[in-house]
Amino acid sequence: MIELAFSALIGVLTATGIYLVLRAQTFPVVLGVTLLSYGVNLFFFAMGRLHTDAPAVIGQATQHADPLPQALVLTAIVIAFAMTAFVIVLALRARMELGNDHVDGSPIIPDINTESGHNHSPTSKDNQA
Repeated sequence: MIELAFSALIGVLTATGIYLVLRAQTFPVVLGVTLLSYGVNLFFFAMGRLHTDAPAVIGQATQHADPLPQALVLTAIVIAFAMTAFVIVLALRARMELGNDHVDGSPIIPDINTESGHNHSPTSKDNQA
């Protein structure tokens, strides 16, 4: 039963991460990449068949704990933290430079209810004249 719950958790993290990565705004994309990395880390743990009562590689035993999945996950955690910090700084800089939060940097869609069809934001060139 635990294996089924663990597999469902990996699936939910991956599906939510993919959904957020496909969003058109920067910060949901960052959150989605983070959730995807959590799902991959849990997948690495599941594939490593972790044993709770097995000793480390050192010593004499019939069954040892495999250190490779643990090393992979530890490395992935460090890389994911550095990548997340870099992408957040990059997103904040893009927000400052472009004035919006879209991943492609496209301008805000103008409101069709205005008379001229132009976007009347404070940074608009119409309001500066």
